[in-house]
Parts: sequence; structure tokens; C-alpha cells
Amino acid sequence: MILVILGTQDKDFSRLLKAVDRAIDNGDIKEKVVVQAGQTKYSSPNMEIFDLLPAPEFEKLMDEANLVITHGGVGSILSAIKKNKKVIAAARLAKYKEHHNDHQKQIIGEFTKQGYIVELEDFDELGKIIKKINKFKPKKFVSNTQNMIKLLENYIENTNSTSWYNRYKEVILYLFFGGCTTLLNIFAFCLLRYFGVELYLSNTIAWCVAVLFAYVTNKLYVFDKKSNSKKAMLKECLSFIIFRIVSFVVCDTGSMFVMIDILDMNETISKIIANILVIIFNYLASKLIIFRK
Repeated sequence: MILVILGTQDKDFSRLLKAVDRAIDNGDIKEKVVVQAGQTKYSSPNMEIFDLLPAPEFEKLMDEANLVITHGGVGSILSAIKKNKKVIAAARLAKYKEHHNDHQKQIIGEFTKQGYIVELEDFDELGKIIKKINKFKPKKFVSNTQNMIKLLENYIENTNSTSWYNRYKEVILYLFFGGCTTLLNIFAFCLLRYFGVELYLSNTIAWCVAVLFAYVTNKLYVFDKKSNSKKAMLKECLSFIIFRIVSFVVCDTGSMFVMIDILDMNETISKIIANILVIIFNYLASKLIIFRK
């Protein structure tokens, strides 16, 4: 018996079932085929198709299966290789609207490289792969394989297998809130200067307002550190203030002094340039020291 697993994703993966159907019609598959189709709606007289099977029944079918054909979900692959089954895995692909991205290709690639499974890339080649699968000897699953799975999950989460937004989410949010902080700083500075407040006093007050806004947004939204002990929070807050003071003195006030008093540049332009330097310095300090996980 051949067990086909499509997972529980809410997107159709009938492309794989059509390939299995063709292999049956061509005589490449002669065994009984049972399918756990999940959300995929597909009917065929060649296969016994279920939406979702109860866990005991699924385990029984897994035990009976001579071959497992599955999508590229980590859980589906693991459930098969733990029982030392021969596995053919096919990735859901974004271009066919089968998934949000192509991370299943990376998953299957890693398991294939380790010798656990066989990858199905060209669905028209399923019949040929099934004919060759008898000679395939899968690597036996051992307990320390969990380390590899953890690496796989970290790889999926942190590399190009996730969406571009998730990959650069932290930087995007930092630049967004950094831009808001900068605009707030510049607005406060220009407003104070408009009312005749002295240049460097205006700069200091504007900095204080911006630092308060930056700490709250960095902590809650950018570096996602919402829970801390009081001691750790105090240390974090003090570190944040110290590094902001450094950036204020060196990048902000220092560079403005050079640009305005020495180079005789426009005040507003000098302020903008100084804040770009501040954003770069503060991101590195926050990422590597203050809010590091």
C-alpha cells in the first residue's frame, strides 16, 4: 500500500494527486493508494481519499505503507522516516499557489542531502522514481536527528525560505520607527527654534523627546522584548540611555557642531545628516548590545 500525505495547509495540492493518478493509469503504481488530502479537493476511482484521518488510523496506515509520498512538511516527513519508511517528497510551490513561499524545497533538499528521502522535482517523472525506489535504502532515523530538525526549522525561519518581509522585518521596523523618531526630533527642534529657544538647548530638548519615543517603540515593536525582570529592564533602560547619550554627543551634537560652526552648513540640513548617523549608530547598539536575545 502507498500512503499519500498532503498536510493540512489551506491551499490546493492536486498537482501531486494528478501525478499519482497518471502513474496508476500508466501502470507504474499497481498497489492500493490511500490519500490524506487535507484541504485539497480531489476525486479519483484510482485512490481512496480522506480529508483528515484520526490519529490511530493514520498511524496504522503509516505502519502498513510500503511507500510514503508526501508534501514537504517537516511533520509529514518526520512521521514517515521515524518508521524507516521509503519516502518520496514533493514541494508545494508558490508559483502554483500551493504555498506562500518555496520553503518546502529547502526542507526536502536538506532531508534528501542527509539520505533520508528521495525528492520528486519533475512530477512527470514520478513513475520512473517509483520504479527505482526499491533500490533506495533510506538512512535510519536516530534520536539525535532532532538536532537536524531544529536546524531546519531555524533555517526556514531565518533565511530566504521565509518571505522578504519576515527576513528583513526587524530592519524595516527599525527604519520606520527610526524615521518617525527622526521626524519627531527635527519637528521639535525646528519648533523650539521658531519660538527663539537657543540652538543647543533646542537640540537637547528635541533629543529627550525622541529618546523616550525610541525606547518604547524599539522595545515593543522592533526587537520584540516585551517581558523582562525589573532588574533586567532597569539595566536595559540604562544601557539604552547611555548609548543614546553617546550618539547624541558624538553623532548628533558633535557632527552638528562640525557642520554648522566649522563648515558653516545650513542648520536643517546639518540636523538631517546628523540624524542619519544617529540612526545607524543606534541600530547597531540596540541590535548587538541593548536588546540582544
